[in-house]
Amino acid sequence: MEKLVKSEEETLLADAARGFLDDAAPVSRLREMRDAGKTYDPELWKSMVDMGWAGILVPESAGGSDMGHAAACVLAEEMGKTLAASPFLSTAVIAATALRQVTDQRASEALARIASGDATYALAVDESAKFDPAKTRMEARAEGNGFRLSGQKKFVADGGNADRLLVLARTGEDLTLFDLPADREGISRDGKEMIDSRDSADIRFNDVAATGDEVLGQVGEAMAVLRPALEAGQAALAAEMTGLAAGALGTTIEYLKERKQFGVPIGAFQALQHRAAHLWCECEVTASAILHAGRMLDNDPENATLAVSLAKARASDTAQRAVQEGVQMHGGIGMTDAFDMGFYMKRARVAAEWLGDYGYHANIVAQSRGF
Repeated sequence: MEKLVKSEEETLLADAARGFLDDAAPVSRLREMRDAGKTYDPELWKSMVDMGWAGILVPESAGGSDMGHAAACVLAEEMGKTLAASPFLSTAVIAATALRQVTDQRASEALARIASGDATYALAVDESAKFDPAKTRMEARAEGNGFRLSGQKKFVADGGNADRLLVLARTGEDLTLFDLPADREGISRDGKEMIDSRDSADIRFNDVAATGDEVLGQVGEAMAVLRPALEAGQAALAAEMTGLAAGALGTTIEYLKERKQFGVPIGAFQALQHRAAHLWCECEVTASAILHAGRMLDNDPENATLAVSLAKARASDTAQRAVQEGVQMHGGIGMTDAFDMGFYMKRARVAAEWLGDYGYHANIVAQSRGF
């Protein structure tokens, strides 16, 4: 039976990522961006591209490293620890996985642009407050050899700055996925100020023209391309949330060591030790679920749904627990903007909703178990 701990290669990758992120993207950098009204750091993304992270899931033939989903989850986890804001999930994970489902020359060229940093993507799927691709109402009306898209997408993560959009629309009774330039005539983007200080947008499509070549995969068969991409994104997002929980726990433990009451560090109080130990155990179990999901996506992607949904549901719960405990163990000061715990809490709330909340994924787990 495979051990659910990082391999030597994964550990080396995590250590390298940690050294880079601690220097280039600490939480203080997110604070600076928030205070400056910025939601995207192009210099940070360029550095990630230069390190090969944009090509983590891109085939070597297209200029990537093709290290696999488990490796992508390792990088996402380390990003979560410092709350590094980048289009990594939307572009290097979701878009790259979607494009890999298609074998034509156009898809290969798009993957090469992702690996080189020449293109960033956003996934335009959500139309309401909750994630549910099956309830897509946006219409793609056939016109000659192409289509006309009309409708609105909400909560498009990285949608304000992305070069291209993966757009899910209904063609008759079926769903079709389109790969469109974000500056196409008829597309208007309304950037939203998210509580986690990340790039997001509501995007309106007003009779937008799309050619047949811009269909990703086959007309009416969107989920054949989108399902693997969504599961890759869900696993990597779960990994980020696991890193977030670990980062929040680390910040809390440092505070417990420094803050004194009655002349002793509050970390000496047994009640707080028990709470911190319980949270550590939760983080470790969730980290194992993340590793399992990444390896299932690499080794048996057709049967990875249960592992991915379990990872996302558990990561959402663990991250929420970590930030709530962090705020409480910081005491009243934990509610202030002077401490970083609020940044962890805000990101945990947004990430818990993106690509399916706890209830969405818990339901998948329950159904797979026959409930």
